Amino acid sequence: MKALDLVGSAIGNTFRSKTRTILTILAIFVGAFTLTITNGLGTGINRYIDDTVAAIGAEDVMTVTKIAENATDAGDGPREYDPDAVAGAPVPGPPGSTSIVAPIGGSQLDELAAVDGVQRVQPVKSIDADYVVAGDGTRYVIDVGAFVNGMRLQLAAGEQPDAAASGYQVVIPDSYVDALGFDAADAAIGETVAIAVTDGDGVQHELEAEVVGVSEASLGTTDSVVPNDAYTDALFAAQSTGLDPADQDSFTQATVWYDPAATPEAVTALQDRLTEAGYDSTTVEEQLGSFKAVIDGIVLVLNAFAVIALLAASFGIVNTLLMSVQERTREIGLMKAMGMGSGRVFGLFSLEAVFIGFLGSAIGALVGVVVGTAVSSALSGALLANLPGLTLIAFDPVSIAVIILVVMGVAFLAGTLPAARAARQDPVESLRYE
Repeated sequence: MKALDLVGSAIGNTFRSKTRTILTILAIFVGAFTLTITNGLGTGINRYIDDTVAAIGAEDVMTVTKIAENATDAGDGPREYDPDAVAGAPVPGPPGSTSIVAPIGGSQLDELAAVDGVQRVQPVKSIDADYVVAGDGTRYVIDVGAFVNGMRLQLAAGEQPDAAASGYQVVIPDSYVDALGFDAADAAIGETVAIAVTDGDGVQHELEAEVVGVSEASLGTTDSVVPNDAYTDALFAAQSTGLDPADQDSFTQATVWYDPAATPEAVTALQDRLTEAGYDSTTVEEQLGSFKAVIDGIVLVLNAFAVIALLAASFGIVNTLLMSVQERTREIGLMKAMGMGSGRVFGLFSLEAVFIGFLGSAIGALVGVVVGTAVSSALSGALLANLPGLTLIAFDPVSIAVIILVVMGVAFLAGTLPAARAARQDPVESLRYE
């Protein structure tokens, strides 16, 4: 019997006992459906987290602060006043908790640049904007975010700001589009808005920039405008007018670039060296890494239930094929008497098992994709409407194919026992079987 004939015969024999086979396929369907949904859940959430990480910063950067000398006294009662210490970003703790950091000046930037593994250092220029306005419209309070080369903001329209451009560019949040007088996100692209800052002498400066993009709200981001480097420098220079030169060159944070091909071990070693030099450092992935770990853990538990369902289905395959072998004992004897070898008999029943696995997994995966897509779409317009850009259940064709192949592999392994029993049967004894 040729290979194609063997496959055709296996497929034809699969539905000799339709009820038994359909029940087995349904058992496999449950496992494959669950695996598809849980895999899609993990893919969708992790993809959203990856997009969020890219919107917070580039993969090859870390934020660095200088540890204040008396910062360790914070948890031991009142802290001694240090005129050189400054309040950094909020940290976990009671409402209003902040980290106390030392200012970063020119000498500290040179010190950071000299640390082994640091490729480039740039101070984070904090902009305290008074308002944003479009033309002669209403003025609105706004925060100004930071943009570094390599970031990928989640955009509703337009494009990423060009960090190297000499012209002033800005990305505005989607929530400000209507307020600033634009009909839609697309309509804002190419228009001009102005951001005002007040300098050290109390004089207000209003600087205009072209809107190149409109950002969507996402996990870990706030409603803030994001200027390119040229616009940030101009705003910072205007804000710093009238300040003491020492204050102009004093920053609370710095951005450090390292080798994008660095291994996690190399990045950890770099952070250790920065700690030894008196600096705290945080990579972009560390800011959301805990979210990803929790999601991966949940998906792993859900996948475990799917695997249990598949194991139960594998016993159904064993039972189905063992009964098929018993019912077809005389047929097996006849095939062997006509010259079919044990290997061909083994292959025939193994192919039946694989085909049952294919049917169950393919149907389960297909229904999983349809149901998952429908549920994700419904949730995106309801419970998850405040998280634009999130596709809760997303599907990767490669992952779906892997699930089907894995289930077929499980089915093959489950079918080896009855297939081996069929292959070992003596043709003379089989022909005598009643």
